[in-house]
Amino acid sequence: MKKWLIGFLVVMVVLAGVGFKYRLELVLGGINLLVKLRMPVGPHQEINWSTSTAEAWKGDRPPNIVLIVADDLGWNDLTLNGGGVAGGTVPTPHIDSLAVEGVQFTNGYSACGTCAPSRAALMSGRYPTRFGFEFTPTPPGMLKMIARMARGRTGGPQLISHFDEKGDQELPFQEMGMPTEEITLAETLREAGYHTVHIGKWHLGLSKGMAPIDQGFHESLLMASGLYLPEDDPNVVNSKQDFDPIDLFLWAVMQHAASFNSGDAFEPGGYLTDYYTDEAVKVIEANKHRPFFLYLAHWAPHTPLQATRADYDALSHIKNHRRRVYAAMIRALDRSVGRVLDALKENGLDDNTLVMFTSDNGGAGYIALPEINQPFRGWKITFFEGGIHVPYLMRWPAKIAAGSRFDKPVHHFDMSATATAAAGASVPADRPMDGVDLLPFVTHSSVEGEAEKVAKARNGDPHDRLFWRSGHYQVVIADGWKFQRTTRPDKVWLFHLDIDPTEQNNVADQNPDRVEEMLAMLDEHNAAQAEPLWPALLESPIKIDKTIIDPPDEGDAYDYWEEGDEYIYWPN
Repeated sequence: MKKWLIGFLVVMVVLAGVGFKYRLELVLGGINLLVKLRMPVGPHQEINWSTSTAEAWKGDRPPNIVLIVADDLGWNDLTLNGGGVAGGTVPTPHIDSLAVEGVQFTNGYSACGTCAPSRAALMSGRYPTRFGFEFTPTPPGMLKMIARMARGRTGGPQLISHFDEKGDQELPFQEMGMPTEEITLAETLREAGYHTVHIGKWHLGLSKGMAPIDQGFHESLLMASGLYLPEDDPNVVNSKQDFDPIDLFLWAVMQHAASFNSGDAFEPGGYLTDYYTDEAVKVIEANKHRPFFLYLAHWAPHTPLQATRADYDALSHIKNHRRRVYAAMIRALDRSVGRVLDALKENGLDDNTLVMFTSDNGGAGYIALPEINQPFRGWKITFFEGGIHVPYLMRWPAKIAAGSRFDKPVHHFDMSATATAAAGASVPADRPMDGVDLLPFVTHSSVEGEAEKVAKARNGDPHDRLFWRSGHYQVVIADGWKFQRTTRPDKVWLFHLDIDPTEQNNVADQNPDRVEEMLAMLDEHNAAQAEPLWPALLESPIKIDKTIIDPPDEGDAYDYWEEGDEYIYWPN
């Protein structure tokens, strides 16, 4: 009999003999046991990265491309944006330097309010809904477990489950990903002669040709699971949120694990953010004689909240434990960017490397730190600005003037288009491509090529409209206006972003013609999108203006709702 089945039977026997009070803890403990049985983690392995030689590239060398993606980074987490964690007392000088020495896109947007569809847009250069990647893949049992843990704990709108009518998810978790028919940025750059390397999170499928090394990457150091360090490591400080079902689930199912080129899981060589950075520095050194594409997909500062003890101890002025752990994670993320930039300089690659930085979506309300997305409303798992208005920075000293700013809306898929153009690679011609090369909008060339002509024809605006969709919850931005509609609740919001960038005043009732116009835009856009590859099984009510607990440090006020609280239902 398989080990996991034996473990399951043991857990069930134990559960049968205990009281209700302890069942949740035992269920989560049982899940943790099963995870460890099903994915054993071996000892640490050193990675032997492929190395180039001085003769590896002849002729004019195209720029190296480094794409750094944070996970759940809030707009206000960066001092660049006038904020910073704990009232600006945890500066982010290295991330900020990308704007100081390059360009800040002040209205940069993620492709979705959750992580995986955004990553699909970054890799494909297209709306993820064009190929059915509409909802974020979740591990087996996660949605059901969250639904059970959350049931009855809220005084407001209830979770809506679709398990009965739709059954369990139609695809296994590892098959929930980006179709192999999509042409990834890695495939495009590899075809153009680049050495392509992925480090960190993927979340775009792992089987049937969807793993990173099957989707254009020569080498892939994968986040096999998401503990930054083992929970009992003497060098880690943990912050558990017992008020958050997602956090409870993650602590139960996650391990400290990585894998290389789809091999067996092994223990990473230290705190996850620092470990990924260590390996990224090695990749830069190994590839200094040939053009390379490095996709550094950090897990930070996503939950579970874990910091190194050194970073935590350096922030003793922050009294709230949860905020201090989170701030320490931001500190590590900023240090990572600094080390990557230093490695480029030390290897003589600084001037001719395009570095791009963003987050997959905004900060999460379920960590109960209300300031992380200020001044914007909303959180991850919404399409309000707090969920999709993200840091969006580029630095290329040879081409982009230091201290540049660009204020028109740009989108994640533009990063793919920009990298492709910078490399001189070919854009796929057999499908609609949504990304726009941003370089002509932020650089000046003495020779007006086709890209410059396009930029001029667009009057300096890369997009006349942008769209978002998660089931019935849909959004369009056009001509300085932002329109949102949902079926649950049956509501529309219209904001004039040019004068109300923080979405304070819903002017839908005063502008019926504009509402009809933007409804027509959504309908036209939806007609060109694909059906979801897997169904949404759960709809969660998400407060727009409050964190999961309110006030944020009073656990007995879990999911507190008051009459008049605005919310959306997020299908997934």
